Amino acid sequence: METTKRGFCWKLFLLYYLFVQGSAQDFAQTQFICTSVPKDMDICAATLQNGVPGEDLKTTVMQLRETVLQQKETIMNQKETIRELTSKLTRCEGQSAPETGDARPGGRRKDPGTKNTMGDVSRGPADTLTQLSQTLQSLKQRLENLEQFSRNNNSVQANSLKDLLQTKIDDLEKQVLSRVNSIEDGKPGLRNETEQRGRVESTLTSMHQRITDLEKDQKENRPLDKFQLTFPLRTNYMYAKVKKSLPEMYALTVCMWLKSNASPGVGTPFSYAVPGQANELVLIEWGNNPMEILINDKVAKLPFLINDGKWHHICVTWTTRDGVWEAFQDGVMRGSGENLAPYHPIKPQGVLILGQEQDTLGGGFDATQAFVGDLANFHIWDRKLSVGEIYNLATCSSKAQVGNVFSWLESSLDIYGGASKWTFEPCRQLN
Repeated sequence: METTKRGFCWKLFLLYYLFVQGSAQDFAQTQFICTSVPKDMDICAATLQNGVPGEDLKTTVMQLRETVLQQKETIMNQKETIRELTSKLTRCEGQSAPETGDARPGGRRKDPGTKNTMGDVSRGPADTLTQLSQTLQSLKQRLENLEQFSRNNNSVQANSLKDLLQTKIDDLEKQVLSRVNSIEDGKPGLRNETEQRGRVESTLTSMHQRITDLEKDQKENRPLDKFQLTFPLRTNYMYAKVKKSLPEMYALTVCMWLKSNASPGVGTPFSYAVPGQANELVLIEWGNNPMEILINDKVAKLPFLINDGKWHHICVTWTTRDGVWEAFQDGVMRGSGENLAPYHPIKPQGVLILGQEQDTLGGGFDATQAFVGDLANFHIWDRKLSVGEIYNLATCSSKAQVGNVFSWLESSLDIYGGASKWTFEPCRQLN
């Protein structure tokens, strides 16, 4: 009996010790003193002798027991809440099935083995429908070009080509709308949205190839410099690469014809990168910013307004002395400035790309910065053209010159990713 009593007192003592130690913040004024007790002495008696009343000790133990029970109940409730939240999170993850995110804002990293013909940005059904509509509009524009070609040339072959193309576009439109409906309705016939999107994109790729094949006959009768490049979508793979690099230049003039109604921003008509500097020479209109010219990563804002869906002729001149620049739209000077990369010559041995902005030499394209629209008659000179020379270019004068550093020829470019070529007559656009 004495042994049992002593064991019980030891337990009370230990519980009291743990309670006091674990509740130091609540009992900041309490001081605990550890006292040695002879082996044969009654623990309860020793406790009382050291100033801890037995009744108070009993009350304290009861309070401790109640606290432990409350904490146990709280822990059980928390465990149940965690299980419920975990279950909900698992269901949400299973429904969303997110893709791997890219480090770029607004972008997605795609499987390198999957060709995305609709761009490098994530899309829901509504976005997919918008992109498909833009693609179909581009194809129909090319059909109108065929009709114009047939009227100008009164060619039976061209009329036959136009009829065949119209039939194929109508067929594609039906196929695309059917697939978009299946995406929006969530029909169970396709396993997931990725597979649905892949089938739609495969159809578009096939259609682009058909049209390209049809256009080959028309291209054979076209002069090498009478063409335009069309970039119908924001992608990270549609572009043209100039076959040769630029020389070192202490002055330059860049001119071209552009047509776009892209928003926000028409994108990057061209970019020139050299080893160690991706932004050696870039023309870009990105987001809600105005169009800019970058030289050695230094920026000048240009007063161009061109995203109205009409053809515009633009030129930018620059000299390394004091970094003086001038901007011309449709033959008229719209702005000028200085201190744009002064005394920095344009470096040689780089890569010149049309339609994309380079983050690395010859690559690192971002779909959000891609050019959307039509581009033609891109020329570069290693000198500053006069106001009269630029006006002749914009008005299609017979005195107009071609670039001595780069001139607009089909043989000077390699085309990638589905960007298409078509006949272009700048003077005809002005009539």
